[in-house]
Amino acid sequence: MARRKPLAAAAHAHRPGPAAGEGPAGPRRGGEREAMGLDRLIHERIRLGIVSALAVNDRLSFKDLKRLLKTTDGNLSVHARKLEEAGYVVCDKRFEGRVPKTEYRLAAPGRRALERYLDHMEAIIHATRVS
Repeated sequence: MARRKPLAAAAHAHRPGPAAGEGPAGPRRGGEREAMGLDRLIHERIRLGIVSALAVNDRLSFKDLKRLLKTTDGNLSVHARKLEEAGYVVCDKRFEGRVPKTEYRLAAPGRRALERYLDHMEAIIHATRVS
C-alpha cells in the first residue's frame, strides 16, 4: 500500500510558487500564515460565493448577489466590502433616477486569487483521494 503525504504537506507540494504580495509559505493577512496556505479571505462561504459568481458573470448587482447567495443585506455588504478592500472586487455605485444601483465586478487580483484558491483545493482533493 502506497504511503500518502500528510494532508498539509501534500497541499503545499502542489501549490504554485508565491504570487505578488505573498510570503514563502503563502498569503498572509496581518502577519499570520494561513491554515494550509488557503486564502482565508476567499475561503469564507459568502466571500467565495461572491468571487465565484463574479468569475462567471461580467458584473452582478447587489440585489442579484443577495438572491444568489441567499443572504441578508448586512451580511452581503460586510463581505463585499472586505473583498473590495483587498482589491478582489470593484464596486460601482450609481443612481438610475432616484434609485441607487450597486454593481460588483471581479478585479484581476481577485481572479488570480480565485485561481490560486481553486488550484490549492484541487491539490488537497487529489492528495486525499484513494488511488
